[in-house]
Amino acid sequence: MIRRRRGGRWKKRRPVLKINNKINQNIIAKEVRVLGEDGKNLGTFPIEEALKMAMEKGIDLIEVSPKAKPPVTKIISFDKFRYQKTKELKKEQNEQKTKELKHVRITPRMGEHDLEVKLKQAHSFLEKGHRVEINLFLKGREKAHQAWGLKKLDEFIKKVETPIQKSGPPKFMGRGFAIQIFSK
Repeated sequence: MIRRRRGGRWKKRRPVLKINNKINQNIIAKEVRVLGEDGKNLGTFPIEEALKMAMEKGIDLIEVSPKAKPPVTKIISFDKFRYQKTKELKKEQNEQKTKELKHVRITPRMGEHDLEVKLKQAHSFLEKGHRVEINLFLKGREKAHQAWGLKKLDEFIKKVETPIQKSGPPKFMGRGFAIQIFSK
């Protein structure tokens, strides 16, 4: 959703985290296992007694694991619980972003310094945990000398400092060869 702000600037709204956990009187179970704020197991109590304990402390009783027998609840402020959930969600999203496929394009007639720059680029991608696809482009008559192109690609891969694994042999694709590598 896009919302217009004052001054004519547009800004995307942050997605609101929907929490499906039952809170306080919405908990249906007759008996629940109660965890304290610090995560310690306080024991199994009837729901009325667990609600009473939460009300005495002035915070909420939140159902954490409804499928467990008896259901697990936690005495914690709802705001704090929501904050922890959003933090976990952001952490998961950041971890997913790091597993991207990065591309490094080389040619068999590249100069030494250019190859060193590409090696540093591939090395930095591998250090960050990305998969790297190395594309060797062949131009014109170079396509007739595929063995020479493969030799240049192997030389480049051997120069990569990070210990790597290949996803398979180099594949010939219309304009050249491609191979995926990732750190061990």
